[in-house]
Amino acid sequence: MAFISSGYNPDKPMEDRITDIGPRHYAEFYPPVIKNNKGKWLYHEIIEPGIVVHVAESGDELYTIRVGGCRLMSVSHIREIMEIADKHCDGYVRWTTRNNVEFMVDSKDKVDPLKQDLLGRKQPGGCFKFPIGGTGAGITNIVHTQGWIHCHTPATDASGTVKATMDVLFDQFTDMKLPAKLRVSMACCLNMCGAVHCSDIAILGYHRKPPMLDHEYLDKMCEIPLAIAACPTAAIKPAKVEIDGKKLNSVSVKNERCMFCGNCYTMCPSMPLADTEGDGIVLMAGGKISNRIDGPKFSKVVVAFIPNEMPRWPTMTAAIKKMVDAYSADANKYERLGQWAERIGWEKFFEKCDLEFTHHLIDDFRDPAYYTWRQTTNFKFT
Repeated sequence: MAFISSGYNPDKPMEDRITDIGPRHYAEFYPPVIKNNKGKWLYHEIIEPGIVVHVAESGDELYTIRVGGCRLMSVSHIREIMEIADKHCDGYVRWTTRNNVEFMVDSKDKVDPLKQDLLGRKQPGGCFKFPIGGTGAGITNIVHTQGWIHCHTPATDASGTVKATMDVLFDQFTDMKLPAKLRVSMACCLNMCGAVHCSDIAILGYHRKPPMLDHEYLDKMCEIPLAIAACPTAAIKPAKVEIDGKKLNSVSVKNERCMFCGNCYTMCPSMPLADTEGDGIVLMAGGKISNRIDGPKFSKVVVAFIPNEMPRWPTMTAAIKKMVDAYSADANKYERLGQWAERIGWEKFFEKCDLEFTHHLIDDFRDPAYYTWRQTTNFKFT
């Protein structure tokens, strides 16, 4: 009835219809060459790192230049991207799912002027504003989460760790000299909205201490049943506490059950989880999503804990660089990092990457090592 009272006529549903609600149809933003050849592409090839050509059945060509971009962009940076798109690409531009920016032109003659313009724009410190790369057998941008800037449960920063990591992996972004593509992802807590569970190398922020309890304000600020229900491991239960002679409704946490996810803090601000000494980074490796050669793989923990070392995270970046260099030097062509590790044996992986293996890596939260590291009864001597 609310629709009818607002003027909606069910007998004539299109009458006086408002059509500007919600997002506009994505087809409106296609460059003409894509709109004219959608579903009719013959092939594509990578001309050089960061530059791809698509050829259609009609003979039309689409040249794309991919540049690295940051996930959190300033308004002035986006305006500069728009200026480049207006100047070279008739106003068309797109973002990839890994936060790269792609500029598209319909003629080979337009590629070099666009490329030189992009490479000529630099930050005041001298680094590229728009580095070209991220295609083929190399490293593209790191998918990451909010970090300290926006999120309320992170154990580390996202933008800072990603910037520091991409600085040491920049050569692998601008060329294609790795055995296969290598995907790095970052999530700032183990709720993992950064999809680190299936990445070649993954950076994971990790809490090591249970939430603190502000008993005085907990019942005033929180719905206690919601905080209890939010816990995935049933580590929280209601409790009565006495403060200044007053009995207050609160909760207690069974520490050995807590998995430090921060769900309780989401429901209850009086249960903060952030801790300077307890928070840090776990490195994971060996995951992938594709079915190529073999099935998808989950990432495995390879470095149990690294403290937060702002602003450059040197221990973390050194460990990642060692993994990438060892993989680059030893893997076969087309072999993903996890496939390489399984071929040589995980023992050799730790040896070649100069990583310490500890008992903390044997079992994960749910399954024993049989399901995570050793998936058959056959022992592999390495």
